[in-house]
Amino acid sequence: MPRRSLLLQLASMAALAALGVHRAARAQFAYPAKAIRWIVPYPAGAGADIVARTISAQLAIDAGQSVVIENRAGGNTALGAMEAARAPADGYTVLSADSGTLVFNPALYRNLSYNPSRDFAPVTLLGRLPMVLLVGPASGVKDARAFIDDARAFPGKVSYASAGTGSPQHLAMELLEREARLEMVHVPYRSAAPAVADVAGGQVPVMMCDLAASRRFIQSGRLRPLAVAHPVRLAQLPRVPTFAELGLPRVEAAALMGLVVPAGTPGEIVSRLQQSVASAIHNPAVLRRLAEYGVEPAGDAPSQFAALLRGESARWHPLIRDLNLSLD
Repeated sequence: MPRRSLLLQLASMAALAALGVHRAARAQFAYPAKAIRWIVPYPAGAGADIVARTISAQLAIDAGQSVVIENRAGGNTALGAMEAARAPADGYTVLSADSGTLVFNPALYRNLSYNPSRDFAPVTLLGRLPMVLLVGPASGVKDARAFIDDARAFPGKVSYASAGTGSPQHLAMELLEREARLEMVHVPYRSAAPAVADVAGGQVPVMMCDLAASRRFIQSGRLRPLAVAHPVRLAQLPRVPTFAELGLPRVEAAALMGLVVPAGTPGEIVSRLQQSVASAIHNPAVLRRLAEYGVEPAGDAPSQFAALLRGESARWHPLIRDLNLSLD
């Protein structure tokens, strides 16, 4: 065989081999190639469940693979977190992880059954649910200033509801107490839904809560929003002032909803998952749906989400320690 023909044949074989390696690499990292299991550590119908189902439906369309929501409520989100931590680190099990799971629980439990920093890799922040100060229709106060003045005038006489000790709703109210120099009585419930219902029914006069859990009561007039614990007014409540407008700029609180995967999940898969979820979040139909529930959409990079969690831990852990809160 002439030397030139031999060289051309060898070059062709090398090119085919390189193409084969490239295709094999692409096949190895094809993701997702099967259904994704999305664990939500709350019951069906809860705010976290609604957000997960809204985003996952679009993610399934975009990815061409089904996304199966699995509700694993209990243990202040610990049951779902443990289930996710034990799953294979292959990107096919993801966990909806909120402020309680990733920020509050490590400070509330001395013997927590999982370690957020050791057991999980952050993927993205799904969204924020800013807290709103709410009173029932039986309350005589018409605005936040009047509420604060009344609570300050009668220390220990005003009760407030929450979704449970150490919940975002509880800690938001504790923050308001500290910043406004109030003394109120905490009435913890097992979740946000019964707490909101009792405030609307007049059994407890006030609470902090997000719009996902309270919007129907606000729309029907059974709850009256007084102030929002957010840097700016909410588009859904344009007439309701922020606490900063009332002279309490440090009263900012939101339930963070994020997505994590088991630690050890390959970075390539984490990156692809983050990009896919962020794209689903910013689909116009998903944005409209999230806005209905008062969710401020995100979709941050894993490093941004990790930095946010560190900042939130530094902000809330001292308050939890000062209050001597413990759940075990």
